[in-house]
Amino acid sequence: MSKLTLKDVEKIAHLARLELTEDEKKLYLEQLTAVLDYAAVLDELDLEGVLPSPHAVAQQNILRDDVIEPSLPIEDTLHNAPQQADNQFLIQSVLDE
Repeated sequence: MSKLTLKDVEKIAHLARLELTEDEKKLYLEQLTAVLDYAAVLDELDLEGVLPSPHAVAQQNILRDDVIEPSLPIEDTLHNAPQQADNQFLIQSVLDE
């Protein structure tokens, strides 16, 4: 069991720039004590041989191999373009140069 006191809660509140009422201090004393007690339980786990991990669940990227395939013909690509020039989409300039 953690030995957290109201003075500790007041110090934490001060560091976090929080102004707490007496009732809030008592509530946070209970809640912070519960968090610290749970962390103490986790400290008791046997982690011998367990490698550190940046994620709780193993993650890996699922990527397909790049396969070179023919592109759409330029005529099909620009078919629905409202405006085009030199085989490119023609759009209104957004930034002034």
